[in-house]
Amino acid sequence: MKKLWLHSVRAYIGLGLFFYYKKIQVIKSETIPKDKPVLFLSNHQNALLDALLIATTNSRFSYFLTRASVFNKSIISKLLNSLRMLPVYRVRDGWGKITNNNSIFETCTALLKKGEAVALFPEGSHNLNRTVRTLSKGFTRIVFDSLEKFPDLDLQLIPVGVNFEDATAFGDSCTIYYGNAIPANYFVFNDRNQAVIKLKKDLQSKISELTTHIESDVYGETLDKLNSIHADFLEPKKVNACIASNFSECNFKNKKERTFLKKALKGLLILNLIMPYAIWKLVITPKIVEIEFVGTFRFAIAITLVPIWILIIVIILASTFGLLYGVAYLVFVLCLTLIAIKS
Repeated sequence: MKKLWLHSVRAYIGLGLFFYYKKIQVIKSETIPKDKPVLFLSNHQNALLDALLIATTNSRFSYFLTRASVFNKSIISKLLNSLRMLPVYRVRDGWGKITNNNSIFETCTALLKKGEAVALFPEGSHNLNRTVRTLSKGFTRIVFDSLEKFPDLDLQLIPVGVNFEDATAFGDSCTIYYGNAIPANYFVFNDRNQAVIKLKKDLQSKISELTTHIESDVYGETLDKLNSIHADFLEPKKVNACIASNFSECNFKNKKERTFLKKALKGLLILNLIMPYAIWKLVITPKIVEIEFVGTFRFAIAITLVPIWILIIVIILASTFGLLYGVAYLVFVLCLTLIAIKS
């Protein structure tokens, strides 16, 4: 039953992401191991959407380390646990709770021993800046504690780069790059401190190759230049090469301006989804504190209130004018959504 639940939820979320994003491109440099313990290590820009995209774009069912603050309510906690999400505590959650991470890390070690996949965001927090921040030590504990307890464990580290054209925009596009698997045993040294330093440095470098990485000391100036030449942030290797060449080797196509037809289709879609749209604009949006959660909450509305609203209209039409009218409206609104988002 648990597998059926996970397959059903992943299929539904995958369908939701298909309708939500204009384009989702997945690039795998090699096949992700199916029968070995895997640790996915990704950059973190777009809150929960980063995790959902990783969960639905590879064949592994992963356990995700998730900020503990979202587990505060009992019902939500049970739901997240059923989706293989594990709470990880940060300093802001209180020093007294940091020790709870010990049991979570032990759980990760036990899962990896069973050949499972675990995914986490080693930057420790999310941020919309196109920069891979210094990695925290938490993921190194999972790696080295697992290898220390199980020396023969063939743990594979998979760097991941999640890239967005405009993470807060509706109808955005994204590209997920999966890097080559790296055997964790490669980082085993006699001196654990040196091993930790090398692991953090190497993984940060690998992740930086899979997403746009702008050095923090020149961030604003570099980002402005990239925007002025219409840099395609869905192709991070080209963007990073452009930055490395001091903007002498940059070749990006001009982005298409939104046409009147595109705007009209979006307006028609909003009109058909007026109630969920009103709740999003008037109720949800004003309560969002962190801009990184804009996409997450919008997607939550898209996969909950939107289907309910459409179903209500379909039922009203079917009961008033006949089943054919209800079905016709359902087909119409699905086609309208696809055309408005994908065009």
